[in-house]
Amino acid sequence: MKLSEIDPVCGMHVDPKRTPYKTVFKGKIYYFCSKICLRKFEENPEYYLEHGPVGMHE
Repeated sequence: MKLSEIDPVCGMHVDPKRTPYKTVFKGKIYYFCSKICLRKFEENPEYYLEHGPVGMHE
């Protein structure tokens, strides 16, 4: 496991050992900075994996 992962929604660095926000999609674990980013990813994971992070949410 890396020391930091990239949140696929906003692009922030996330410590996988400290964040409670994570999900598994197609056998891979994705880590998130917040519940908001996790929820957005779960609503449309293919979009974020295809287009990359869209920046910080408001």
